[in-house]
Amino acid sequence: MPTLIEQIDKSRLPKHIAIIMDGNGRWAEEQGQERLYGHFHGVESVRNIVEGCAELGIGYLTLYAFSTENWDRPQQEVDGLMALLVDTIRKEVPVLNKNNIKLHVIGDLKMLPEYAAAELQEALEMTSHNTGLNLVMALSYSSRWELVNAVKNIGIDVKAGKIDPQKIDQNTLQQYLTTSNLPDPELMIRTSGEYRISNFLLYQLAYAELYFTNTRWPDFRKENLYEAIVDFQNRERRFGKTGSQIKTETVPA
Repeated sequence: MPTLIEQIDKSRLPKHIAIIMDGNGRWAEEQGQERLYGHFHGVESVRNIVEGCAELGIGYLTLYAFSTENWDRPQQEVDGLMALLVDTIRKEVPVLNKNNIKLHVIGDLKMLPEYAAAELQEALEMTSHNTGLNLVMALSYSSRWELVNAVKNIGIDVKAGKIDPQKIDQNTLQQYLTTSNLPDPELMIRTSGEYRISNFLLYQLAYAELYFTNTRWPDFRKENLYEAIVDFQNRERRFGKTGSQIKTETVPA
């Protein structure tokens, strides 16, 4: 029987995969450790999955690293996560450059501590020339924040006469989102057995295939990624049309 990676059709890969990396804290508690222990081990999963996506030729990978709601967690955990973020960025930039990976960030970065924001900006600049996998980190991000922010900015431009309100359409809103330069995700993966989107890319996931696994994020590896992609490729993506319409459209002339 072919291995999971052998079952993947490289001509039908999702262009953009988004992942909710859930279960770090519960994984740590199951090991009898503090929650931060799980976050430290989750970094190894990030490395492994980024490498797996780059090897396959995936164009975009978005990782939900820290939500705006996460600021409400215990201060010790928040401080530990920020320190881990900065330390990881410092260590990973040479690896990103070596593998031609370009880093992007979406979210309310004004909420980040000054030292973390500075480290992040430096990493963005140092990887800006890369042309391979686009790695998008969603930091201090929530979709409701993003949509409210977009509406505010549209309102400002309407008031300034830059936009005719009668001509506002989906493309207008798209241009004001933090993901305006990114294609919408085609596959969204959530680990740790939770079946919800948790304020993540609500607008952009409109037609994404959703894949849920019980595997905790610190245990998630390339084989789990391959399994999700194989599942994705076995689905029929109809975008509101019927199955017979899709079949007719894909039959060669």
